Amino acid sequence: MSLPRIFTHETTARRFLEAQRWPDGPHCPFCGQVDTIKSLPAKGSMGPGWYNCRDCRRKFTIRVGTLYERSHVPLHVWLYATHLLCSSKKGISAHQLHRMLGVTYKTAWFMAHRIREGMRETKPGPLGGKGKTVEADETYIGGKEKNKHRSKRNKANIGGQGKAVVFSLVERSGRVRSQQVPEVSAKTLRPVLVAQVDRKSFLMSDDAGQYRVMGPEFARHEVVNHGAGEYVRGVAHTNTIEGYFSILKRGITGTYHHVSQQHLKRYLAEFDFRYNERSALGVNDTERTVKALKGITGKRLTYRRTGERRVA
Repeated sequence: MSLPRIFTHETTARRFLEAQRWPDGPHCPFCGQVDTIKSLPAKGSMGPGWYNCRDCRRKFTIRVGTLYERSHVPLHVWLYATHLLCSSKKGISAHQLHRMLGVTYKTAWFMAHRIREGMRETKPGPLGGKGKTVEADETYIGGKEKNKHRSKRNKANIGGQGKAVVFSLVERSGRVRSQQVPEVSAKTLRPVLVAQVDRKSFLMSDDAGQYRVMGPEFARHEVVNHGAGEYVRGVAHTNTIEGYFSILKRGITGTYHHVSQQHLKRYLAEFDFRYNERSALGVNDTERTVKALKGITGKRLTYRRTGERRVA
C-alpha cells in the first residue's frame, strides 16, 4: 500500500491501520470477541469503518482502545504526523506540524505527545547479557545561564544545578533506555541500573564514584578517566552513549528549544524509540512508522493529563 496515498486518503488510511491492528480480522476491544463481529453500513452520523459486536452489543471503530480514541483528527493526518516524527532524526516541532498538517498549534502539540506516548516501551526486557557491553552515563537537560536575560540569571546554577538529570543505558550495537532521575548518586542510579541491565553484562562508565560502587555487581566493569583526558582504552569507552546524548541534545536545543521537566519523559521516549529503530539496525522510515503505530493500542492520553501546554 502506497504511503503517500495513506497520508492523503481517509479510507485508505483506515484500512491500513486495520491491517496493522487486526491482521486476522476485526475483534471487539470491549470483550475480545472475534467471531461475532459484523461490519455496519455507513449511514446517518456513522461513517464507514464502524463494527458491531453481537456478543456484547457494542459498536466500535479502529480508534477505540487506542491513543486515537475520541480524537476528531482524521486518521490520515494521524498517520502522516507519526511518519514525520519517526523520520525526523532530531524531532519535529509542534509549530512545524501545525504548519504542515493544517491543524491548530494546540492540536499539533497534543498529537505529538500522544505519538510519543505510543513510542514508549511497555514491557522492556533487560539490556545486555553474557558477552555484551552496556555503557552507562548521565547528562543534564536545561538552558544555559549565559543565554538568559541578565535579570533572570542565577549565579548559583553552575554545571548541572537547576537542570533535569537524564540517566541513560545503551547496549553497544543495540538499544538505549533513558529516564529522568532526581539526582546523580549511587542510591538513585543503582535501582535503575540493576533493574535494566543483565548482571552478566560488561559495564562501561566514566570514573564517577557512584559507578565504582555499582560496578562489582556486573561480570566486568571498565572505567575511563575523563578528568585525566582519557576517553578510550582498548574496549573501554563511553563513546556510544555520548553519541546518543549528542543527538538528544541537538534535538532539544535545535528543534524543541525548551522542554519542561513535566514532559521530559515523553521526549526521552521519542529519542529512545528512533535510536532503537535506527537505520543502522536495518529499520527504514516506513518500518519505523509501522512500529510506532503498533504502540498506540491499550494506551490513552487526554489533554488534561498532559498538564499545562508548553512551547515545543
